[in-house]
Amino acid sequence: MLDQLAAAPNQGGGGLLGLILPFVLMFVIFYFLLIRPQQKKQKQRTAMLSALQKGDKVVTIGGLHGTIVEITDDIVVLKVNDVTKLTFDRNSISHSVNNT
Repeated sequence: MLDQLAAAPNQGGGGLLGLILPFVLMFVIFYFLLIRPQQKKQKQRTAMLSALQKGDKVVTIGGLHGTIVEITDDIVVLKVNDVTKLTFDRNSISHSVNNT
């Protein structure tokens, strides 16, 4: 009986590590599966938006295709056809279309 009481405090310390270790492992898994890829994708999007120039063909988030005729830090003016020009926020550009 005394042996069991003497061993009980030692088990409590191992129990704390047993409780914390699964949470640490879950955070590491979430970091590599969710957080890190999202940060990488955001960097690529920021690089694409900063590399936009006049004459680039782009698609907006809403699916509108056009050619950039004017561009500033925040605003992009797209030429949709011969007479129609539409103004969009720079962040509304989904991707650039490469015609190669």
